[in-house]
Amino acid sequence: MPRNFLPPEWAPQSAVMLTWPRADGDFARHFEAVEANFVAIAVAISQHQEVHINYGLDPANLRERLIQAGAHPARLRVYRVESDDVWARDHGPITVIRDGRLVHLDFTFNGWGNKFSAERDNQLTRKLAGLGAWSAPVETVDFVLEGGGIEVDGCGALLTTERCLLAPTRNPQLTREGIEAVLKREFGIERVLWLKHGDLLGDDTDGHVDTIARFCDAHTIAYQGCSDPSDAHYEDLKGLAEELAALRTRDGSPYDLVELPLPAPIYDEDGQRLPAGYANFLIMNNVVLVPIYGDANDEPALSKLREVFEDRQVIGIDCRALILQYGGLHCVTMQIPQAPARG
Repeated sequence: MPRNFLPPEWAPQSAVMLTWPRADGDFARHFEAVEANFVAIAVAISQHQEVHINYGLDPANLRERLIQAGAHPARLRVYRVESDDVWARDHGPITVIRDGRLVHLDFTFNGWGNKFSAERDNQLTRKLAGLGAWSAPVETVDFVLEGGGIEVDGCGALLTTERCLLAPTRNPQLTREGIEAVLKREFGIERVLWLKHGDLLGDDTDGHVDTIARFCDAHTIAYQGCSDPSDAHYEDLKGLAEELAALRTRDGSPYDLVELPLPAPIYDEDGQRLPAGYANFLIMNNVVLVPIYGDANDEPALSKLREVFEDRQVIGIDCRALILQYGGLHCVTMQIPQAPARG
């Protein structure tokens, strides 16, 4: 058995982490709507399990506001720590199980290939450790990686995109084989499944896999489809579907594929198409939170995911404010696995 094991998202969790938006940050133009979006997400999480929030101002004030909005007081933790941005999936720890214990791996976060300032975000996991947020140890890994760039099936496979992990602005000193070696060592995986397709317009992460293809269990992948031949995404997402159909599970069987519809195009004030989709959902212990957009395809997407997650409640969260900064529900959250029971 490998020394490290990265639990899949559906494994038991102890908490979900959020990093709160700043009024003077990238969401400044839409801060009121975006903060309301975060309140809805935090309240929804807290109704089922603990939510840990990183906040740059007075924690007591935010805590009281969230409780007034319906958050479960006993499942709410707020830590005072500064950040550059809100994308906890990418600057938060990636937590593995090693020798029966949790270890929080702190990878280098460089703003998606030095596109944006990330100094505070890159320090956030270690600062939380200093505040006593983690009971498990934090281990620094000298490798640029974001949580949104990887998916695991819990049975030895890691799914990612070439565009992201092979970007020369992340780990230029390493070959493809060298990158695979790091992933195998740190996560205990056996195979890296590389995707060439799935580039959503407006995505500035270089193609994070968590916006296009998601493991739902060890043999099921939900992916972002497109049925409109006139849509700019049509050919690329058709190529993605073909790539996924060629992948195999550990036992050599095809994965069960679930195509999710694409919402109608959403644009920002400058006419830039935003990377709205339904694959950016969050799996929790008893529920699945799914981004929705007030779109005709919201309910069909939720219905498909309810068929997949029969043992969980599937809940839509309006993310029209969140998508204005080119990210989604999964992007702003990071699950913390539950520590294994020790015999």
